[in-house]
Amino acid sequence: MLLGEQDQFLSYNGEVLVFQLSKPKHAEEADEKTMNLCVRRMAFNRDTKLFVQKSSGAFSMGASHSKIEIICCSCTTDSRTGIILPCILMKKKKRNSIKYFLLLLHSSNQFEPSFYFKLDYELKEDIRLFAGPSLLWRHANKLFYVSSNTCVVQSVPVHLSCVVWTGEIVDEGTVVLGIRTVCLPETEDPDGFSVSDRAIWGSEFFGYAIQSHKFLSGTCFMPHAYSRVVSSAHVCRSERLRKQLRISLVAITHKNQLVWFQNGAPKGVCELPYEKPCSVTPALTSSRDLLFAVSFASGNSCVVQRRDSLQVASKWQKVKCVLVDDFIGSGSEQLLLLFKDDSNTDALSTFKITDLGQVNYASGINYKHDVPAAEGLQENGLLTVRALETRLQAGWTSVQELQKHLGLQKRVILESCRALIDLVEERTHILPNSKEEGLVSLWDDVENPPDSLSKETSSASEVPEHFTEELWQRVVGDSLVVGVKLTESFYLSLSDVSLSLVMDQDFSSISPIIKCQSKIIKLNKAFSALAVSSSQIEPPPKKMKLDLHSKNDLKKEFPKRSSRIQLDGAKTVTAVTSLSPLLAFHRVCCVVLLHARKQNHQNDSLQQSKKITVLCGKILLSLEDISNGRYSIKMLRDNSYCTGSMEDILAVLAASVRFSFQIVSCDCTLTPVSSWLLGEMECTPFKECQDNIFCHKAGNVHGTIFNWALKNPFEGVLTIYCRNLTVLFQCLHSLTRILPPGFSVKLLRSGSKTLLTEQLALALEKEMLTLKKSLFLKETKAGNSLTWGNESGKKINAPLASLLDTEEGVQQFRKKLQKEREESVQSMNQTLNGALYQKTALKIAEAQLSSDMIVWRLAKS
Repeated sequence: MLLGEQDQFLSYNGEVLVFQLSKPKHAEEADEKTMNLCVRRMAFNRDTKLFVQKSSGAFSMGASHSKIEIICCSCTTDSRTGIILPCILMKKKKRNSIKYFLLLLHSSNQFEPSFYFKLDYELKEDIRLFAGPSLLWRHANKLFYVSSNTCVVQSVPVHLSCVVWTGEIVDEGTVVLGIRTVCLPETEDPDGFSVSDRAIWGSEFFGYAIQSHKFLSGTCFMPHAYSRVVSSAHVCRSERLRKQLRISLVAITHKNQLVWFQNGAPKGVCELPYEKPCSVTPALTSSRDLLFAVSFASGNSCVVQRRDSLQVASKWQKVKCVLVDDFIGSGSEQLLLLFKDDSNTDALSTFKITDLGQVNYASGINYKHDVPAAEGLQENGLLTVRALETRLQAGWTSVQELQKHLGLQKRVILESCRALIDLVEERTHILPNSKEEGLVSLWDDVENPPDSLSKETSSASEVPEHFTEELWQRVVGDSLVVGVKLTESFYLSLSDVSLSLVMDQDFSSISPIIKCQSKIIKLNKAFSALAVSSSQIEPPPKKMKLDLHSKNDLKKEFPKRSSRIQLDGAKTVTAVTSLSPLLAFHRVCCVVLLHARKQNHQNDSLQQSKKITVLCGKILLSLEDISNGRYSIKMLRDNSYCTGSMEDILAVLAASVRFSFQIVSCDCTLTPVSSWLLGEMECTPFKECQDNIFCHKAGNVHGTIFNWALKNPFEGVLTIYCRNLTVLFQCLHSLTRILPPGFSVKLLRSGSKTLLTEQLALALEKEMLTLKKSLFLKETKAGNSLTWGNESGKKINAPLASLLDTEEGVQQFRKKLQKEREESVQSMNQTLNGALYQKTALKIAEAQLSSDMIVWRLAKS
């Protein structure tokens, strides 16, 4: 950007920013002590083919006895946010004091002062704006810079004669490429150099990294021989390959040449049509052509195109400014040329937008000095289309190969997971054959697995590939809750389900198994209630543990009778453990294992169910994640609901202690309980299960979950899920103050009487059917058959009264009775296999134990 121009132009995100200094327009504000920096955002309209103003802004500055000027403007990176913003350097001269300050322009057209500094001289040479924002300039053959971080002017410990480029280099940050006088070695004789050698080695290139204060070798940019002729340069690409810096750049010289350098060596040169080139700017067009726009001190411009060689593609005269950006919104860059027009005061009245291809927009003027493109640069359109099709086909082939490679990786990972599951469950893993994997055998063999192996595979208990729907973890207070959501088909075939956590690290001094408590949480289809089955209370004489909800799945065998307790297919098994011992290791990886019994219901055989262990996955836990609240529960209010996710709700229920109270009031209704929950306790229902409400009241009671179910207006059951007994006592103390006189509160130790009564009926029915199956059991052996009842299938069809009327009938009835008595005695003398008798007795004992436990729980409620 040339100094002293009335207007300054800058391209930013496809728009043209026009900066101009002006005085206030209103008469009452027309004070010589005030000056405004105005900006107009101009965008190109493809319909009208004109630039229209989108918005504008202004920044007021005090100008009492001062002269304010715009020095330069550029787009730089704001180090605070990493966003590229327009930056304007202003000068305020007052008597012998010169003040410079930088302004940042935001998208709202608000100017933000970045920093300022004072000098006793004016900036005139090699002024550059770069990231920070920061400012660099040259004065008296010394390099100075100032940044927004320090706001202190600093100098580079080197003398230089010119700055040819400033920008970003990979792994180096902001780098300044300059030219300095070469220092000849003391051992060499200066008179031994010829005139040409002294002319060549009289100066050299050097690079200086601003942030690291490190000098870089100038030979990776250009040979030192070009240091006497290069006036400006632009780095197009920089990369590190094997710790070596590789740079591609283009430079303009005092000899009116444009030279292309690759890794420090010249690769091409082009003669420029005008003298005194000032700057060069690259542009990447829609046809993937690389253009170089060169500006000259005379106001002329030209474009050099780089294909097989560097050639001048077009040139113009009386050009005010050349900008590069995507002005038409096509996804590629174009050149915007603003021409000098004395007849029109509008800054963007005469312009031209072109990419030397299909894009060509111009204002309604006749450019007399336009020079047609050089011969041979306009390619045939068909050849261009064919080249693009070839490139597209090559890209599609690469995508297909990448997809095939990703598919192979996925198959390998899945096969590894299956092998790991088989290893945990102590099963033999069978590798898939080559046909399934799309492989060709190198041997002339036929893959036929042995019969014994196939029988072993078919007889093994199979675990479905997707037996878990989700594995999650949450932190509730000082507890870690890990949940595994099982699929319906997998869960219904299991009993005695539990989880265990095993540390994946090798700690020789401690046990890798983490102590935890497992719970099974079941949700009904309407999300109206939650039933938590944890370690149940048992009568003292009986020590055998039995989970009614899991081991004796009454829903499966009696679907009609258990309609009131039908549950959703998705079951969640949780494990709760103490969090603080795990955080002592800072970072812990735990393996989640599911333990259960595989139920066997084939042919109603009383076989012992097989124990299985299934790998559910791994969880990672670190102190950093806990501090950031990554696994914390989020219970927020959203209007009249609580927006906690289902995993958050299950985690709170698993980590809480459950208490149920039966509240009865003989004289008054229990309406105040609902008002107490929604009012004083500040509870809101969950969106997922609206019968359960979450307490938002500040203090210890925060996080408590309530479930209030009215049996009738005078009786109801209040279920409280709280962290400890202290919270429970606080809730009960607050509740008793609002209950009507004559109320009674009873702790239900084992659940609702209605639910227990129905479970008892189902358990007794199952006990009766189990006993019946054991009495009529058949065991077939060689030459021995044990049957009960009428073997021949004959039945006494005649009524009993008609048989007793005659003597022959009485004799017939006597014979039948005697025969049945003999068969009964014969059956009682038969022997039974010991293993089968043991399984039968165990089955009967389990059924009786289940019913006895429900009777005991019903008596306690």
